Amino acid sequence: MTGPAVILVGPMGSGKTTVAGELATRLGLPVRDTDADVVERAGKPVSEIFLDEGEPHFRELEREAVRAALAEHTGVLALGGGAVLAAETRRLLAGHPVVFLEMGVAEAVRRVGLDAPRPLLMINPRQQWRALMEERRPLYAEVARHIVNTEDRTPGEVAEEILEALELKHT
Repeated sequence: MTGPAVILVGPMGSGKTTVAGELATRLGLPVRDTDADVVERAGKPVSEIFLDEGEPHFRELEREAVRAALAEHTGVLALGGGAVLAAETRRLLAGHPVVFLEMGVAEAVRRVGLDAPRPLLMINPRQQWRALMEERRPLYAEVARHIVNTEDRTPGEVAEEILEALELKHT
């Protein structure tokens, strides 16, 4: 199967973008982030897309970004936290080397912060994060070949575990 060498999924704040960069460096491959693709296409930040056009519009842009990245990108790919909500995306991820970056609510709040521009966490961030994870954790696990906990670990340590789990060679 062609496509990305590694695909990272997980909740906001789990380190997908940072770990993707670390993996790309170690593997000598390009890195791509579907949230960045959406921002580039829309010409505005994700929070503004949510506020101006609504979540359904954002999710459509996200599905298109994932579809394009899976077809075009051969490096390391980080997906937005909610990308797995779409059944189409989950189907497209089948057979790919997907890794779920996992963490708990206390770590998420510490990393994301309570005042960050995260539209889905604007009211009661801890409760919202828990609710999102109840919905999403089974979907992340469904698409993942491996689950890696990122709590109290450096991006390098997480990247090393992913490389070992997927049996990838690095430079």
